[in-house]
This record gives sequence, structure tokens and C-alpha cells, in this order.
Amino acid sequence: MPEFLLNGLSQMDVVILIIASFVGSAMTAAFGVGGGAFLITVMAGIMPAIALIPVHGVVQMGSNASRAALSRHHLDKRRFLWFCAGALLAALGCGFLIGAIDTQAIPLLIAVFVLWITWVPMPAIGLGRNAPGLFTGGLLTTLASMLVGASGPLVSAWLNKDAHNRWHYTALFSSVMTFQHLLKILVFGLVGFAFLAWLPLMLTMIVAGYFGTRLGLKLLGKWPESAFKTVYRLCLTLLAVRLIFHYVMS
Repeated sequence: MPEFLLNGLSQMDVVILIIASFVGSAMTAAFGVGGGAFLITVMAGIMPAIALIPVHGVVQMGSNASRAALSRHHLDKRRFLWFCAGALLAALGCGFLIGAIDTQAIPLLIAVFVLWITWVPMPAIGLGRNAPGLFTGGLLTTLASMLVGASGPLVSAWLNKDAHNRWHYTALFSSVMTFQHLLKILVFGLVGFAFLAWLPLMLTMIVAGYFGTRLGLKLLGKWPESAFKTVYRLCLTLLAVRLIFHYVMS
């Protein structure tokens, strides 16, 4: 495996990250949410803490952008624009917030957040149908995204997934997540994160995510969510507990 792709990681680490990107994208495309949390929990056990959220943001933007493009004809542009307006306002105030975070505590924050979204019932907030609700959702979930990376479950709850209109939900969710990750990339770039050093790995993970998205969209509405949720919760719990144990022992 080329050295420029490793960026200080082992070959096995890189293979795991690429597979996780594929699986996470397939997961989100097929079930509407979950892939981002899965991917960042895997990444948190492998990558340097300072690179977690910005690299995850680039990879997830690629994954969500491909999904948004494949479902673009179903997008409600009015709802999309109101959500983006709130997200933009949040991004404008996040530079100071990022600078105040202890980067070594980021994996712990991610682990606690993942356990919360995995085991605490996430109510359908359902404020994503009117302009004030969409604006507020864009603002609050973007703030969360800057801290823990994987805001997908919060965005999903805010938009209130409609099981009877999966394609419209997929188009809106993927589009707002693409914009949210784009803002995150811009903010981290402005505070000095060196994206170029991670570019080969990020591009490889984005390509893997694209193929995962294609597979997930073929499974959309065809795979029972109950069976998926059981395995998903178990995997995320084990990954999160591992992160907490590593943080406590370090």
C-alpha cells in the first residue's frame, strides 16, 4: 500500500477505514441514518484525535453528496434552504468553539454521544416542516456536528423521517448533511487544519462511500429495520465502550 495513503497509520488501519466508509454509506442510504455515527466511532479508535471531525466531515460530505445527487429529483428546495440558513449562522460562530476544545477529549465526547443516540429513545422532534423549525434545526444540529461530528441522528429526528416517503426524506437528509459537512470543512480549514496531508485517504474513503451508497439505495425499503437496529446497536455500543476504556486507561 502506498506510503502517502497511510499518513502514519498501519495498512490494516487504512483497510478498516475504507471498509467502514463503504458500510457506513450503505447503512445511511438503506435506512436513512446511522452511517455517520458508525464511521466516526470506528475512526475514533484509529486516527489522531485532532483529525477526527474534519476528516470525517470530508468523507461524509462525499458520501452524502453522492446520495443527494442520486435522489435530487425528490428534493424539497424550500425546506433545504431554510435548514441551510440556520446551519450557516451556526458555522459563523463556531471558530472560537473549536479552538476551546481539548482535542484529546474528542473521542470521549464521541463515545458518550454515540451511547446516547444508540440507547436513549430519540423522539421525532418533527419541527422540520415549517421555516422557523427548519432554521432552528440547522442552527442547533450544526453546532453539535462541530463537536461530535456525527449529527445525523439529530437531523433525522428534527426532520421526522416519513416511512411512507423514503425518497423525499433521503433527498432532504442527504442534501442538508452535505451542506452541514461543507460548512464544517470550511470552519476547520480556517482554524488551520491541514486537510492536504489526509487528502489521498479521504478520496479513497469517499470512493468507497460512493459504492456503499449505490448498494444502500438498492436496499432502500427492502431490508427490515428491526434486524438492522439490533446489530447496529450492539456494534456501536462495543465501539463506544472501547473508546471510553482507552481514554480512561491512557
